[in-house]
Amino acid sequence: MSKDSHDKMMQKGVYTGVIEKDENNNYFCGAYLLDYKIAHTNFTVGDMITIKSIIENPSDISYDKYPKKSKNFDKANNKPENK
Repeated sequence: MSKDSHDKMMQKGVYTGVIEKDENNNYFCGAYLLDYKIAHTNFTVGDMITIKSIIENPSDISYDKYPKKSKNFDKANNKPENK
């Protein structure tokens, strides 16, 4: 599968990728920090998600590593656009 056809299968949003967890127990996807409570409660590491919107990271602790944060993300839609 080419990168273009793979991208077309994903739900529209800011970014689509896989949830990961760093050494400080932060959940992230690409360069974006994910809200801990939402990610921990509703998702698991390895889930494919689409980030729908991002904000400036308000935390001084993780800002240097993750300047952008999202609370608005959901499981990615893997259905093709054209049936």
